[in-house]
Amino acid sequence: MSSELQLVDTYRHKGLRRNLVETIRKKGIQNQGILDAIGRIPRHFFLERAFEDWAYKDQAFPIGSEQTISQPFTVAYQTQLLELKNSDRVLEIGTGSGYQAAVLAELCQKVYTIERQESLYQRTRSLLKKIGYGRIRVYHGDGMKGLPRYAPFDKILVTAGAEKTPPSLLDQLAVGGCLVIPVGKSDVQVMLRIWKGEEGTFKTEHFDNFKFVPLLKGVRKL
Repeated sequence: MSSELQLVDTYRHKGLRRNLVETIRKKGIQNQGILDAIGRIPRHFFLERAFEDWAYKDQAFPIGSEQTISQPFTVAYQTQLLELKNSDRVLEIGTGSGYQAAVLAELCQKVYTIERQESLYQRTRSLLKKIGYGRIRVYHGDGMKGLPRYAPFDKILVTAGAEKTPPSLLDQLAVGGCLVIPVGKSDVQVMLRIWKGEEGTFKTEHFDNFKFVPLLKGVRKL
């Protein structure tokens, strides 16, 4: 992994990040904590060197294993919907490159993330430790099943498009917490925020449309 990445954060990179933050702000992200987090995190660390010159464009890029690193605006948008508090315990479904998990870790103390692709899991777990995010707890498993061993979670974030909301994730949500998930049966999904109330009640809010890679069940071994 180290041979594929340029793990040096230059003044040029920092300047490009400032421009990216302003782009995201102009698109409607107002949470200053999220903007600051994106301004701190070297996104080029999460991409192969071939994509380094594009790391601070507001675009998604392939990361292998038929997965992508999400567009920074999308990362910020989903994170803003979570309404994070520092004390929150957060579960991310779909570790991918680890960039979204790093953003979450800048905003709250306890982040758990699960990845179904074993090769991606191994690569990203190693990278996160190497760049200072070793406290993020990374797991290889079926994201649709969540992490019942560590439930309940105050917030759950799904970074892949689901045909419907997995019931197991709702079960693992703490009362008063929310699940943010893109849902739809086509290649475009609507972003949902589902709040869990007392006695198993739920309130669902609908937001904008996005396009994600599909949420798949099961795991993929090396």
